[in-house]
Amino acid sequence: MLGACTDTETVFRDRDFNPPPDAESGFLGYYSVEAGQTTCGNCHVDHQADWSTHAHSDAWATLQASGHAQSYCEGCHTVSELGSKVDSAAGYNKVKDPAYQDVQCESCHGPGEAHVTAPDAVAPPLARVNADTSSNSGTCAECHNGTHHPFVEQWEQSRHAEANAEVVDEAITTPATYASCLACHEGRGALKAWGVTDNFVERDDALSHSNALGITCAVCHDPHGSGNPGQLRYSITDPTLEGNLCMKCHARRFEPQLTSSRGPHAPQGPVFLGTGGWFPPGVDTTPQTSTHGDPTANPRLCAGCHVAQFTVTDSATGNFQLQSVGHLFRPIPCLDPQGNPVGGNACGYTALERSWASCTGSGCHTDAAAVVQAFDANRAILATLADQIWIDSDNDGTVDATDQGLLAQVVAGAPTNQFSTTDGVITVAEGALYNVRMLGEGRYANGDKSMGVHNPFLSQKLLAVSIQALHTQYPFLPAPPAAVRAVVQQALAKAASAGHATVSLR
Repeated sequence: MLGACTDTETVFRDRDFNPPPDAESGFLGYYSVEAGQTTCGNCHVDHQADWSTHAHSDAWATLQASGHAQSYCEGCHTVSELGSKVDSAAGYNKVKDPAYQDVQCESCHGPGEAHVTAPDAVAPPLARVNADTSSNSGTCAECHNGTHHPFVEQWEQSRHAEANAEVVDEAITTPATYASCLACHEGRGALKAWGVTDNFVERDDALSHSNALGITCAVCHDPHGSGNPGQLRYSITDPTLEGNLCMKCHARRFEPQLTSSRGPHAPQGPVFLGTGGWFPPGVDTTPQTSTHGDPTANPRLCAGCHVAQFTVTDSATGNFQLQSVGHLFRPIPCLDPQGNPVGGNACGYTALERSWASCTGSGCHTDAAAVVQAFDANRAILATLADQIWIDSDNDGTVDATDQGLLAQVVAGAPTNQFSTTDGVITVAEGALYNVRMLGEGRYANGDKSMGVHNPFLSQKLLAVSIQALHTQYPFLPAPPAAVRAVVQQALAKAASAGHATVSLR
C-alpha cells in the first residue's frame, strides 16, 4: 500500500542559515541575494513561492527604477525596523547590507534569528494584522502612508477601520445568534469565515470591545501573496456574488423573506448586478445592469469607483499635493479646503464640494458638471417614486396608517394585515416596502444607499413596478397624480429601452 502514495507536499525543510549582518537586531534577510531566497523561505517554502511573485519581493528594484529614490525611502523597501515590532534603527537602515533589500518576511514578522537558532524552543515571530498610524508598533501603517501612498491614513477615515460596536456587543453577549455577523463586521471574523489559517498576533485573542479589529489591510490583501493583483484575497473583476471580493459581504440580504419583516442588509452587490429586490409577479427578472455593473465597460466593478486613484495638486501653484489612493472607499468623497479627499459624508453633492474623479476618469462622463446633472436627475426621479410608495412621517421605521404614501393607505384600507410574517406569502405591500427600503433615500439604514447610482435603471424600474403592483392589488387606492404617472412611465420606458444590455446614464 505504501507504494501507491506518490504525491508529497513539502511544508518544512531544515536548512542552514547565514549569520545576520545586523547581529544586534537578529534580522536574517536573504539566504541567497542572487536567487532571491529568504532565510525564512528555506523552511516555509510555500510562503516563499507565493511571496516571490509579488511586489514586495522586488521592492528594492522598484525604488531604484522609480526615478526619485531617496535615502529616506529605503527603510520601507528593505528589511528594517519599519513594519515590525523593532523600534530602533535596524536591518538595512543600520548596516546597508544587500541581504536586507526588498520587503521580506521579517519586514512584517520581525527578526527571525532566535527562532531559526532554536526552532523547538522559540516560536516563529508573528506579524500583526491591525493597522494603526498612531503608533509605531509594527503594522502596514508604518510604510503604507504619506502623501504619495496614504493607504492607511485614508483607510482610518473609512468605515472599514472600525469594527461595528453593536455587532461586537451582540456577538459577545449572544454568540449563538450573532457570532456569524463577525464575518463581515470584524477583521478576525472575516479571516476565519474565509478559511484563512495563517497565525498572527491577534488571532486567538478573546473578542472584546477594546481589541475588536476593523476590516484591516490583511483582511482584503493576503500578505503572503495570492493569484490576484494587489495580493487581494478574492478577485475584484469577478462579476459574481461568490467570487467578488466586495460582494463577499455587500450582498447579505437582497430579497424579502417569508418569515421575517427585516428589510435589506447590504444588498449593494445584487443591485449592482441587476438581481436584487422584489419583482412583482409577471415582471421580467432577467438581470439588468447599467454601465457601472458591466464587467466589459467597468472591469474593476465596485473598485472601479470606490477605489479610484487620482492626484491632487495645489490650486495656486499646480505643485503636487496628494496622491489619493481610494482607500476612503467613497466614490465621490468630500473635499477639504485644500482639495484633498476626506472621510465622512457631510458635504453637498456639488461639483465643488466633492471629487467626481472616479466618474470623469472613467471615460463615460465628460466633466463634473455633467455627472452632477445626471446624478441630480436620477435622484429626483427616485425621490418621486419612493415618496409615492411610503414616507415614514413619524420616523419609527414602521408603516403606519398615519404615514404618507400608498403603503400607509394599504394599512388603513386593507381588510387584512398585509405585513404578516406567518401567512406564508410575500404580499404586494411587503414587496413594495422591501423595494422602497432598499432603494428609497433615507428609508432604511441597511439599504443600497447609493441613491440609485449602483444601478439607475433597476432602481427606477423596481420602484415604478411596485407602484403599479400596489394599484393593481389594492383597487381602493386612489389613482396617482398625473406627474407621478408620467415619472412611472418614464422609468419603465428607460428600462425597456435598455433591455438587459448595459446602458450608461449620462
